[in-house]
Formats: sequence, structure tokens, C-alpha cells
Amino acid sequence: QVQLVESGGGSVQAGGSLRLSCVVSGYSDNTLCMGWFRQAPGKEREGVATINTGSRLPYYVDSVKGRFTISQDNAKNTLYLQMNSLNPEDTAMYYCAARSFAWRTCRDYDQRNYNYWGQGTQVTVSS
Repeated sequence: QVQLVESGGGSVQAGGSLRLSCVVSGYSDNTLCMGWFRQAPGKEREGVATINTGSRLPYYVDSVKGRFTISQDNAKNTLYLQMNSLNPEDTAMYYCAARSFAWRTCRDYDQRNYNYWGQGTQVTVSS
């Protein structure tokens, strides 16, 4: 059973930075698709960045390209999301998610395809 535990959220002013972490345990697959999703109040959950943990190839939605970086540290079993140049529109609960690679592209922002989720960490950006 894959378990995901996020940390690193907080409150920052616009233009600031935060780094989210997600410690992963209990997986047996050599390769996972992992991603960061977010959900703002009154809005649906949306994917922002994903990665193939085998090739380390990252994918980003247009709204975060150039500002967010997804990465992994295999020695620490940890997924990261470095968020720079934050703006109030980035305010949301951020979730770490995972699914088996299963030879399907990890450029996948459909939350229905991910079967493992963390509890979420809140990011608040003030203007």
C-alpha cells in the first residue's frame, strides 16, 4: 500500500517561494507516475505537475511552467515541488498523488487516474 505524506505548505506574499515535500512509502513498482494537484475553494482539483519516476521526465501545466519545478530524491523517497514567483491564484490545498506507470504516459493531469493520495498541505499567497 503506497502512502504519501506532504509537508511544506504555508503563507507567503506574492512573489515568494515555497517548497513542498511528499514522502513516499510502501510502493513496489520500479516506476510510478507521481504528481502534484491543487484544489482552491469552490474549484475542482487540478493537476499542476507530474513526473515519471523512472525517467525523471517532468510535465507541467501552462499556468505553472517556468515557476514550478517537480523533482525527486530517491535516496529520501521524496517528491518535491519548488514553487517560485507565487501569486494569489496559486492559493490552494496541494496534494501529492501517485499511480503505477503501467506504460501510460505520466503527462496525466486527470485525478481519476491516480489511486494514491496524500492528506494535502495548504498554500496561501497574499497580495
